[in-house]
Amino acid sequence: MKNVAIAGATGAVGQELLTLLAERNFPLKSLKLLASSRSAGKTIKFKGEDIVVQELRHDSFEGVDLVLSSAGGSISKEYMPSAVNSGAVVVDNTSYFRMNPEVPLVVPEINPQDIKKHKGIIANPNCSTIIMLLPLYPLYKAFGVERIHATTYQAASGAGALAMEELRLECVALAEGKTFNRTVIPHQYAFNLFPHNSSYNDGSKSGAAPTGYCEEEWKMVAETHKIFSDEHLRVNATCVRVPVLRAHSEALNIRLSKKTSVSEIYDVLRDAPGVEILEEPSKNRWPMPIDASGKDPVLVGRVRVDQSQENAFDMWVVGDQIRKGAALNAIQIAELL
Repeated sequence: MKNVAIAGATGAVGQELLTLLAERNFPLKSLKLLASSRSAGKTIKFKGEDIVVQELRHDSFEGVDLVLSSAGGSISKEYMPSAVNSGAVVVDNTSYFRMNPEVPLVVPEINPQDIKKHKGIIANPNCSTIIMLLPLYPLYKAFGVERIHATTYQAASGAGALAMEELRLECVALAEGKTFNRTVIPHQYAFNLFPHNSSYNDGSKSGAAPTGYCEEEWKMVAETHKIFSDEHLRVNATCVRVPVLRAHSEALNIRLSKKTSVSEIYDVLRDAPGVEILEEPSKNRWPMPIDASGKDPVLVGRVRVDQSQENAFDMWVVGDQIRKGAALNAIQIAELL
């Protein structure tokens, strides 16, 4: 039985962490909910019990064994070292620690052995990276992967609960012919899409993504190299924000090292942990965000030969950004711990 704290308990991922702790019957001795001073004093129901949210402070971690953190990179930077100093192990869902060479970056179905290397903090990868790599890793092991190109279609859930609510309200307002004052997403989001609302490197930033890339795209490149322990794997991504409430979609193009076939790829994917094939080609039915919303598996369909180059294939992948892309992956890490 463990004393667990959730940092960022009132956010979309924090709420999903609570749902999963209950669903998976995680062995809890006590549960502490932490958030900003604005949320302190609110109550959240967990297994029929009302738990009061406490303000996140440096002294919040006394007696805590495990911290599940999803409060934002700057918050993790400031407070998670205090959690480690208090004796807790942190599973951090922000970007702050991911590329730190001292911090394991883990997808349990891919590199669970890296958990043993932790020095108090284990990083959860970016949601788009997790959704991409879960079906690609078994193909990487079976056939070798030389190159990956991903185009993502990312839902409002990736920008948080407030972005999801803003999309709902903006859709209603525009459908009724009314103006809408947005505060979270910088552009019209309803009935629109744009690449992308993460930070963009115009050439003036050193140590960030290469010039012309946004942070979200470069995360998928750098994190794949770290999780696969393969710096030579060629990865490229274009990330697009689309007006979908929840669950990210990705169009993947991969070039394999060994010759294979579509049927052999499907055979591998059928046995892949955390992956589910969903398609009815005769009905033109393929995975959609509404199929993945609230579900654990990453859904795959439309595997086909890329006719433009040798030994290359396309596939369509959909996964719930809040669950496997964030909260579920963190809970699985905690279970392995």
